[in-house]
Amino acid sequence: MDHVLHCTRRGGALVAGLLAIAVLTTTAGAVLHATGVFPPAGEPMADWLWALAVAYRFVFGVVGGHLTATLAPDRPLAHAVVLGAIGFLFSIGGAAVAWDRGPGFGPAWYSLAVIAVALPGAWLGGRLACGDIDGLGPGTCRNEAERGGHWR
Repeated sequence: MDHVLHCTRRGGALVAGLLAIAVLTTTAGAVLHATGVFPPAGEPMADWLWALAVAYRFVFGVVGGHLTATLAPDRPLAHAVVLGAIGFLFSIGGAAVAWDRGPGFGPAWYSLAVIAVALPGAWLGGRLACGDIDGLGPGTCRNEAERGGHWR
């Protein structure tokens, strides 16, 4: 039974991170459209607005990675990286759907940028959750350090 609970907590940490990113991203987009910062959905946007969307997606990826690492029962940084890999795959799917669909779906660089920020954002969130942000070592997440290593 402990194994089932442990696996459930692992999956729950990933689902929580994914949901946080999805809710934050959707809400930010809706608010920016509703306030007139972004034009109505489907209409062309200036490149700087697409860059803003990439920036907030990165920030929300950091938040999701932090949440996932915080909720993970063990190996928090590994869980954050898995979240980033899932985001990477979802972003590839989104790019495939949006590619050459018109100006309302954004320029090609936007799709590529969203793919590019998925994994680093989640990783950074995991590092922040671990309290190890110097970037010079393999990370010292408390649960990983207690287990004597990483990625086991």
